[in-house]
Amino acid sequence: MGGRRAVKSGTPAVDAAPMRPQSLMLTFLGHYVLGRDVSVSSGTFIEVFGRLGVSEQATRSTLTRMVARDLLRRGRRGRRVYFGLTPRSEAILRDGETRIQGPGPVNEDPGGCWTLVGFSFPESWSRERRDLRSQLIWSGFGMLHSGLWMAPSTVDVTETLERLGLRDHVKVFTARPAGPTDIAQLVHEAFDLDALAERYRAFLRRWDRPSPLPKAPDDLARQLHMKAEWLQLTRHDPRLPARQLPDGWPAARAQQVFRELDASFEGPARCVLGTVLDAIPTEPA
Repeated sequence: MGGRRAVKSGTPAVDAAPMRPQSLMLTFLGHYVLGRDVSVSSGTFIEVFGRLGVSEQATRSTLTRMVARDLLRRGRRGRRVYFGLTPRSEAILRDGETRIQGPGPVNEDPGGCWTLVGFSFPESWSRERRDLRSQLIWSGFGMLHSGLWMAPSTVDVTETLERLGLRDHVKVFTARPAGPTDIAQLVHEAFDLDALAERYRAFLRRWDRPSPLPKAPDDLARQLHMKAEWLQLTRHDPRLPARQLPDGWPAARAQQVFRELDASFEGPARCVLGTVLDAIPTEPA
Protein backbone atom coordinates (compact mmCIF):
# COMPACT_ATOMS: atom_id res chain seq x y z
CA MET A 1 0.00 0.00 0.00
CA GLY A 2 1.47 3.30 -1.02
CA GLY A 3 0.91 6.81 0.21
CA ARG A 4 -1.72 9.09 -1.31
CA ARG A 5 -1.29 12.18 -3.40
CA ALA A 6 -4.58 13.90 -4.10
CA VAL A 7 -5.32 15.01 -7.64
CA LYS A 8 -8.20 17.21 -8.61
CA SER A 9 -10.62 15.14 -10.67
CA GLY A 10 -12.92 16.14 -13.47
CA THR A 11 -10.32 18.22 -15.36
CA PRO A 12 -10.17 17.09 -18.99
CA ALA A 13 -6.81 16.21 -20.48
CA VAL A 14 -6.28 18.81 -23.21
CA ASP A 15 -5.58 17.52 -26.73
CA ALA A 16 -6.69 14.01 -25.73
CA ALA A 17 -9.03 11.93 -27.84
CA PRO A 18 -12.45 11.41 -26.22
CA MET A 19 -12.37 8.14 -24.29
CA ARG A 20 -15.11 6.38 -22.33
CA PRO A 21 -14.33 5.77 -18.64
CA GLN A 22 -14.81 2.03 -19.10
CA SER A 23 -12.19 1.95 -21.88
CA LEU A 24 -9.74 3.73 -19.59
CA MET A 25 -10.67 1.38 -16.75
CA LEU A 26 -10.05 -1.73 -18.86
CA THR A 27 -6.70 -0.31 -19.98
CA PHE A 28 -5.65 0.23 -16.36
CA LEU A 29 -6.79 -3.25 -15.36
CA GLY A 30 -5.06 -4.89 -18.31
CA HIS A 31 -1.72 -3.18 -17.71
CA TYR A 32 -1.52 -3.04 -13.92
CA VAL A 33 -3.87 -5.72 -12.54
CA LEU A 34 -4.10 -8.61 -15.01
CA GLY A 35 -1.96 -11.56 -13.90
CA ARG A 36 -1.25 -10.15 -10.42
CA ASP A 37 -4.24 -11.73 -8.61
CA VAL A 38 -4.96 -8.56 -6.65
CA SER A 39 -7.98 -6.38 -5.95
CA VAL A 40 -7.69 -2.59 -6.07
CA SER A 41 -9.45 -0.13 -3.78
CA SER A 42 -12.09 2.29 -5.03
CA GLY A 43 -9.91 5.11 -3.69
CA THR A 44 -7.08 4.11 -6.03
CA PHE A 45 -9.42 4.13 -9.03
CA ILE A 46 -10.75 7.55 -8.06
CA GLU A 47 -7.26 9.04 -7.75
CA VAL A 48 -5.90 7.42 -10.93
CA PHE A 49 -8.86 8.39 -13.08
CA GLY A 50 -8.93 11.89 -11.66
CA ARG A 51 -5.62 12.27 -13.49
CA LEU A 52 -7.46 11.42 -16.70
CA GLY A 53 -10.22 13.96 -16.21
CA VAL A 54 -12.79 11.43 -14.95
CA SER A 55 -14.87 12.65 -12.02
CA GLU A 56 -15.28 10.65 -8.82
CA GLN A 57 -18.97 10.14 -9.60
CA ALA A 58 -18.21 8.84 -13.10
CA THR A 59 -15.54 6.48 -11.72
CA ARG A 60 -17.89 5.08 -9.09
CA SER A 61 -20.67 4.66 -11.67
CA THR A 62 -18.29 2.85 -14.02
CA LEU A 63 -17.18 0.47 -11.27
CA THR A 64 -20.81 -0.28 -10.39
CA ARG A 65 -21.74 -0.96 -14.02
CA MET A 66 -18.74 -3.22 -14.51
CA VAL A 67 -19.72 -5.25 -11.44
CA ALA A 68 -23.25 -5.60 -12.86
CA ARG A 69 -21.81 -6.79 -16.18
CA ASP A 70 -19.57 -9.38 -14.50
CA LEU A 71 -16.42 -7.46 -15.46
CA LEU A 72 -15.43 -6.81 -11.84
CA ARG A 73 -16.19 -8.40 -8.50
CA ARG A 74 -16.56 -6.34 -5.36
CA GLY A 75 -15.25 -7.13 -1.87
CA ARG A 76 -14.57 -5.38 1.41
CA ARG A 77 -11.77 -5.18 3.91
CA GLY A 78 -12.82 -3.12 6.88
CA ARG A 79 -14.44 0.05 5.59
CA ARG A 80 -12.71 -0.03 2.20
CA VAL A 81 -14.17 -1.48 -1.00
CA TYR A 82 -11.93 -3.41 -3.40
CA PHE A 83 -12.47 -4.57 -6.97
CA GLY A 84 -10.91 -7.60 -8.65
CA LEU A 85 -11.12 -9.26 -12.05
CA THR A 86 -13.60 -11.93 -13.10
CA PRO A 87 -13.02 -14.75 -15.63
CA ARG A 88 -14.94 -12.70 -18.18
CA SER A 89 -12.84 -9.56 -17.73
CA GLU A 90 -9.63 -11.61 -17.74
CA ALA A 91 -10.56 -13.05 -21.15
CA ILE A 92 -11.30 -9.57 -22.53
CA LEU A 93 -8.07 -8.15 -21.11
CA ARG A 94 -5.95 -10.97 -22.49
CA ASP A 95 -7.41 -10.30 -25.92
CA GLY A 96 -6.44 -6.64 -25.54
CA GLU A 97 -2.95 -7.63 -24.40
CA THR A 98 -2.57 -9.80 -27.52
CA ARG A 99 -3.62 -6.91 -29.75
CA ILE A 100 -1.18 -4.51 -28.09
CA GLN A 101 1.76 -6.92 -27.99
CA GLY A 102 0.95 -8.68 -31.29
CA PRO A 103 2.64 -8.43 -34.68
CA GLY A 104 1.23 -5.02 -35.51
CA PRO A 105 -1.49 -3.49 -37.66
CA VAL A 106 0.05 -4.21 -41.08
CA ASN A 107 -0.28 -7.74 -42.41
CA GLU A 108 2.88 -8.73 -44.29
CA ASP A 109 1.64 -12.27 -44.99
CA PRO A 110 1.87 -12.87 -48.76
CA GLY A 111 -0.39 -15.95 -48.64
CA GLY A 112 -3.51 -14.20 -49.91
CA CYS A 113 -5.96 -16.43 -48.02
CA TRP A 114 -9.25 -14.90 -46.87
CA THR A 115 -11.95 -16.12 -44.48
CA LEU A 116 -15.55 -15.78 -45.64
CA VAL A 117 -18.60 -15.98 -43.40
CA GLY A 118 -22.08 -16.34 -44.86
CA PHE A 119 -25.45 -16.34 -43.13
CA SER A 120 -29.13 -15.71 -43.73
CA PHE A 121 -31.35 -15.26 -40.68
CA PRO A 122 -35.11 -14.84 -40.37
CA GLU A 123 -36.31 -11.26 -40.06
CA SER A 124 -37.23 -11.91 -36.42
CA TRP A 125 -33.58 -12.65 -35.57
CA SER A 126 -32.57 -9.00 -35.28
CA ARG A 127 -30.67 -9.52 -32.00
CA GLU A 128 -28.75 -12.52 -33.35
CA ARG A 129 -27.87 -10.60 -36.50
CA ARG A 130 -26.70 -7.56 -34.51
CA ASP A 131 -24.61 -9.64 -32.09
CA LEU A 132 -22.95 -11.59 -34.90
CA ARG A 133 -22.11 -8.47 -36.89
CA SER A 134 -20.59 -6.87 -33.80
CA GLN A 135 -18.39 -9.90 -33.19
CA LEU A 136 -17.35 -10.12 -36.84
CA ILE A 137 -16.21 -6.49 -36.85
CA TRP A 138 -14.30 -7.16 -33.62
CA SER A 139 -12.58 -10.10 -35.37
CA GLY A 140 -11.49 -8.03 -38.38
CA PHE A 141 -14.27 -8.78 -40.86
CA GLY A 142 -15.73 -6.35 -43.34
CA MET A 143 -19.13 -6.64 -45.00
CA LEU A 144 -19.31 -7.44 -48.71
CA HIS A 145 -23.08 -7.91 -48.63
CA SER A 146 -25.57 -8.06 -45.77
CA GLY A 147 -25.00 -11.81 -45.30
CA LEU A 148 -21.44 -12.17 -46.59
CA TRP A 149 -18.41 -10.97 -44.65
CA MET A 150 -14.68 -11.29 -45.35
CA ALA A 151 -11.48 -11.06 -43.32
CA PRO A 152 -7.82 -11.23 -44.31
CA SER A 153 -5.96 -14.46 -43.44
CA THR A 154 -7.48 -17.42 -41.62
CA VAL A 155 -9.79 -16.45 -38.74
CA ASP A 156 -11.24 -19.09 -36.43
CA VAL A 157 -14.76 -18.00 -35.48
CA THR A 158 -15.85 -21.34 -33.99
CA GLU A 159 -15.79 -20.13 -30.38
CA THR A 160 -17.70 -16.97 -31.29
CA LEU A 161 -20.43 -18.89 -33.11
CA GLU A 162 -20.76 -21.38 -30.26
CA ARG A 163 -21.03 -18.59 -27.69
CA LEU A 164 -23.77 -16.92 -29.74
CA GLY A 165 -25.56 -20.22 -30.37
CA LEU A 166 -25.21 -19.79 -34.14
CA ARG A 167 -22.86 -22.59 -35.11
CA ASP A 168 -25.53 -24.41 -37.14
CA HIS A 169 -26.73 -21.25 -38.89
CA VAL A 170 -23.49 -19.82 -40.32
CA LYS A 171 -21.22 -21.04 -43.12
CA VAL A 172 -17.47 -20.42 -42.81
CA PHE A 173 -14.80 -21.17 -45.41
CA THR A 174 -11.41 -19.95 -46.59
CA ALA A 175 -10.69 -18.91 -50.16
CA ARG A 176 -8.24 -17.19 -52.48
CA PRO A 177 -9.41 -14.63 -55.02
CA ALA A 178 -9.29 -15.65 -58.67
CA GLY A 179 -9.85 -13.71 -61.86
CA PRO A 180 -11.80 -11.80 -62.84
CA THR A 181 -12.31 -10.87 -59.16
CA ASP A 182 -10.54 -7.62 -58.26
CA ILE A 183 -9.51 -8.09 -54.61
CA ALA A 184 -8.49 -4.43 -54.32
CA GLN A 185 -12.02 -3.39 -55.25
CA LEU A 186 -13.50 -5.86 -52.75
CA VAL A 187 -11.26 -4.47 -49.99
CA HIS A 188 -12.51 -0.94 -50.67
CA GLU A 189 -16.10 -2.16 -50.69
CA ALA A 190 -15.81 -4.09 -47.42
CA PHE A 191 -13.56 -1.75 -45.41
CA ASP A 192 -13.57 2.03 -44.95
CA LEU A 193 -9.87 2.62 -45.55
CA ASP A 194 -10.19 6.41 -45.59
CA ALA A 195 -11.76 6.45 -42.12
CA LEU A 196 -9.19 4.00 -40.75
CA ALA A 197 -6.27 5.99 -42.16
CA GLU A 198 -7.67 9.17 -40.61
CA ARG A 199 -7.86 7.46 -37.20
CA TYR A 200 -4.14 6.63 -37.45
CA ARG A 201 -3.29 10.16 -38.59
CA ALA A 202 -5.27 11.61 -35.69
CA PHE A 203 -3.31 9.37 -33.32
CA LEU A 204 -0.06 10.66 -34.82
CA ARG A 205 -1.16 14.28 -34.54
CA ARG A 206 -1.76 13.79 -30.83
CA TRP A 207 1.27 11.66 -29.97
CA ASP A 208 4.02 12.12 -32.59
CA ARG A 209 5.18 15.41 -31.15
CA PRO A 210 7.89 16.61 -28.74
CA SER A 211 5.52 16.92 -25.76
CA PRO A 212 2.44 14.71 -26.18
CA LEU A 213 -0.56 15.50 -23.98
CA PRO A 214 1.35 18.42 -22.38
CA LYS A 215 -1.31 19.34 -19.80
CA ALA A 216 -1.64 15.81 -18.40
CA PRO A 217 -0.43 15.78 -14.77
CA ASP A 218 2.07 12.93 -15.23
CA ASP A 219 3.21 9.98 -17.34
CA LEU A 220 0.69 7.64 -15.69
CA ALA A 221 -2.13 9.69 -17.21
CA ARG A 222 -0.33 9.89 -20.56
CA GLN A 223 0.35 6.17 -20.70
CA LEU A 224 -3.17 5.11 -19.79
CA HIS A 225 -4.79 7.49 -22.25
CA MET A 226 -2.45 6.53 -25.08
CA LYS A 227 -2.83 2.79 -24.49
CA ALA A 228 -6.62 3.09 -24.34
CA GLU A 229 -6.66 5.06 -27.57
CA TRP A 230 -4.29 2.61 -29.26
CA LEU A 231 -6.36 -0.38 -28.21
CA GLN A 232 -9.53 1.20 -29.59
CA LEU A 233 -7.70 1.98 -32.81
CA THR A 234 -6.29 -1.52 -33.32
CA ARG A 235 -9.69 -3.05 -32.58
CA HIS A 236 -11.01 -1.20 -35.64
CA ASP A 237 -8.12 -2.38 -37.83
CA PRO A 238 -8.63 -5.69 -39.68
CA ARG A 239 -4.87 -5.95 -40.47
CA LEU A 240 -5.31 -5.88 -44.22
CA PRO A 241 -2.51 -7.20 -46.46
CA ALA A 242 0.13 -4.53 -47.04
CA ARG A 243 -0.15 -4.88 -50.80
CA GLN A 244 -3.83 -3.88 -50.61
CA LEU A 245 -3.16 -0.68 -48.65
CA PRO A 246 -2.64 2.77 -50.20
CA ASP A 247 0.83 4.27 -50.42
CA GLY A 248 1.86 6.13 -47.28
CA TRP A 249 -0.34 4.02 -45.01
CA PRO A 250 0.18 5.56 -41.53
CA ALA A 251 -0.23 2.45 -39.35
CA ALA A 252 3.44 1.45 -39.23
CA ARG A 253 4.58 4.90 -38.08
CA ALA A 254 1.75 5.03 -35.54
CA GLN A 255 2.83 1.70 -34.09
CA GLN A 256 6.45 2.87 -33.82
CA VAL A 257 5.36 6.01 -31.98
CA PHE A 258 3.13 4.01 -29.65
CA ARG A 259 5.86 1.55 -28.69
CA GLU A 260 8.52 4.21 -28.17
CA LEU A 261 6.27 6.35 -25.98
CA ASP A 262 4.92 3.38 -24.05
CA ALA A 263 8.47 2.38 -23.15
CA SER A 264 9.36 5.92 -22.11
CA PHE A 265 6.23 6.30 -19.97
CA GLU A 266 6.51 2.94 -18.22
CA GLY A 267 9.03 3.68 -15.47
CA PRO A 268 7.69 7.09 -14.43
CA ALA A 269 4.09 5.82 -14.63
CA ARG A 270 4.79 2.95 -12.24
CA CYS A 271 6.49 5.35 -9.83
CA VAL A 272 3.39 7.55 -9.80
CA LEU A 273 1.10 4.56 -9.36
CA GLY A 274 3.18 3.44 -6.39
CA THR A 275 2.18 6.61 -4.53
CA VAL A 276 -1.57 5.93 -4.84
CA LEU A 277 -1.95 2.15 -5.19
CA ASP A 278 -3.93 0.35 -2.51
CA ALA A 279 -4.20 -3.32 -3.50
CA ILE A 280 -4.76 -6.56 -1.58
CA PRO A 281 -4.52 -10.21 -2.64
CA THR A 282 -7.73 -11.38 -4.28
CA GLU A 283 -9.61 -13.90 -2.18
CA PRO A 284 -10.88 -17.07 -3.89
CA ALA A 285 -14.41 -16.72 -5.25
